[in-house]
Amino acid sequence: MRILHIISTLNPESGGPTESVRILLSFGPIGYTGEVVTLDSPDAPYLKDLKYPVHALGPQTSTYGYNAKLVPWLRANRDRFDGIVVNGLWQYCGLSAWRAIRGHKPYVVFTHGMLDPYFKHAFPIKHLKKWFYWLPAEYWVLRGAYRVLFTCQAEKELAEKSFWLHRWRPHVVPYGAQSPLGDPEGMKEAFFTKCPAVRGKRYLLYLGRIHRKKGCDLLIDAFVKFAAKDPDLSLVMAGPDQQGWADELKRPLIAAGLTDRVLWPGLIRGDDKWGAFYGCEAFILPSHQENFGIAVAEALACGKPALLADKVNIAPEIQSDGAGYMESDTLAGTEALLQRWLETTPEKRAAMSKQALVSFKTRYDMRENAKTIIRLFEQFSKENPEEKTLQGAR
Repeated sequence: MRILHIISTLNPESGGPTESVRILLSFGPIGYTGEVVTLDSPDAPYLKDLKYPVHALGPQTSTYGYNAKLVPWLRANRDRFDGIVVNGLWQYCGLSAWRAIRGHKPYVVFTHGMLDPYFKHAFPIKHLKKWFYWLPAEYWVLRGAYRVLFTCQAEKELAEKSFWLHRWRPHVVPYGAQSPLGDPEGMKEAFFTKCPAVRGKRYLLYLGRIHRKKGCDLLIDAFVKFAAKDPDLSLVMAGPDQQGWADELKRPLIAAGLTDRVLWPGLIRGDDKWGAFYGCEAFILPSHQENFGIAVAEALACGKPALLADKVNIAPEIQSDGAGYMESDTLAGTEALLQRWLETTPEKRAAMSKQALVSFKTRYDMRENAKTIIRLFEQFSKENPEEKTLQGAR
């Protein structure tokens, strides 16, 4: 099975969709042979040393990602693939697939949480602008897809609340992360080399973009209030600062004299990232919107409990499994997460760590995601043995 992924960028700083594509394309041994077409510049450093073909047609000239090369490239290459996965919404990638692929090959759209009504309420002006793109373009991209993919039932149901005009063929797929490969102690050492100030300290880990959607301000403010209750506990805020927000977030830490207890290692990947997970006591994410959260699954893969806001769509599952705690995406809720962790006995923490690994293996192993996508395209072939016209495009 040969599958093409279309995504605007493979830059790791872009967050979850990029990481999911990178993970999915690593599963060649189960019959998933893939390629990627992106709007990145061919000489982008993060494209080096990838173990799968990447066709970089960029650089992008705008945030929308229009590129005159994309539709001709798709038309010239579509017959080499059994199916196409469009990753994300609101960019030219989706419209290009609709123009070049429909009627010839099946394509699915992975929304990656981009239809969550959170954005409708948080950014009403931006949402109004999206209507002007939804009506002539994005709606038809989704309607023409063989399936529109969601990572959980909650995301599927929320997506229907963003636009009153919606019609597509939804499919919920297992989602998650890839298990870390290597020696945990060696990985921890790699992280401590990257962030030496945290060596020998107990710490909670936040790993993700330093972004307002993620509730980073809630975490900092809650830690300032909580710090005196557990003087030996530190906080690691790992991730790229795309909004230039970190300096503002550090001000309450400076005022409270806590700068030495909150570490900012920036973007971490590979062994550095896994070492950060293995070295922490627990992972924490007070996000205001998270359709899934790959970093959550990665924490569980390392046997680490997850302390989550209720707006992380998989938080109820994790709390039900006994692999973490869930509270509201408010300052009071974030303080409650820290307090609950403080009050958790060593015995219960050990039990939660064991359950975290069980939850990962049963719910969030990305290998199952790859298998599901393969089955979808196999199903299309069975439904359309001789028909070249997509049912969804009629």
